[in-house]
Amino acid sequence: MTADGGARLLAISDLHVGYEANREIVERMRPETDGDWLLVAGDVGERFDDILAALTTLKRHFAEVLWLPGNHELWTPKDDPVTLRGEARYRRLVEAVRALGVTTPEDPYPVWEGPDGPVAVCPLFLLYDYTWRDGTPGATTKAEALAQSDELGVVCTDEMLLHPDPLPGIDDWCRARVAATRTRLEALDPALPTVLANHWPLQRDPTAILHYPSFALWCGTELTEDWHVRFRATEVVYGHLHIPRVTWRDGVRFTEVSLGYPREWGRRPAGPQGPRRILAGRQGART
Repeated sequence: MTADGGARLLAISDLHVGYEANREIVERMRPETDGDWLLVAGDVGERFDDILAALTTLKRHFAEVLWLPGNHELWTPKDDPVTLRGEARYRRLVEAVRALGVTTPEDPYPVWEGPDGPVAVCPLFLLYDYTWRDGTPGATTKAEALAQSDELGVVCTDEMLLHPDPLPGIDDWCRARVAATRTRLEALDPALPTVLANHWPLQRDPTAILHYPSFALWCGTELTEDWHVRFRATEVVYGHLHIPRVTWRDGVRFTEVSLGYPREWGRRPAGPQGPRRILAGRQGART
């Protein structure tokens, strides 16, 4: 896949289209040029049909759409006719999203040949493994950290609705995903820079500003802490935290691209943020 000279690579996450106000935003979303690509970094919604409806709408308007799952897509809500859990739910989503013409984490990584390229755009699905325990001081094991967070009244809904079947735990699923993804990234042309996109942050710095520090348990894995350097990232895209911002580390731009819930974006003076341009801050990028 290639883009024309004036096209832009855009990204957004955490659309949460179960909320009517967010669904209306998605329906109004348009590209800046006919050749724009849109990277959707997870948490489109919870119900299977809602996820596909939103991606169908976006694919109708953007030249290319790339999707990767967040935790909400992987939930098995009681009111969803699709009752699949864990890996089976993810694979069914991949199959359905592919049928829309949308790129998934299981497809070859496309190369962006637009004005800021060439760069491999890598939608990732990595999960978390409870190793970010800075918010639970003194906890040396997963069980201790979860128990301490529970005492603080901070428990992610994933613990009730996100199932790791057929593996015993989310951390096991995370380690399997990290290993498989590492192999794919290592196979890329070593001269080719990348955009790494994952729903959860790839390194723990962004979680330092969480209102509830122990929530970092459900936000990533220490296994990817150096991936932005190791895999030549020009930019890392993530969501999940609902704290849209840009930070830098080792000369790499980290962009949190979430829309978030209406109660969150409704408090912002600028209102809801639409898709953000990726690669605009790349050193040496062509303009």
